[in-house]
Amino acid sequence: MNYTVVNREVQIGDIYLTAVTSSSIFLIGDADVIQLASAFDTPPESLIVGPFVPLTPKGS
Repeated sequence: MNYTVVNREVQIGDIYLTAVTSSSIFLIGDADVIQLASAFDTPPESLIVGPFVPLTPKGS
């Protein structure tokens, strides 16, 4: 996949995250290169998918 990114000024206010999955990326700012890779060698029938674990606010 090839795409062109035009960077302009970024202004971020408040960000509220409820949960982050194990295969996600949360990025604010610049990145020259992002390389992602995944390997999964467990049979699908042994995979246990549970509920998301919510993030706790700082200071809690």
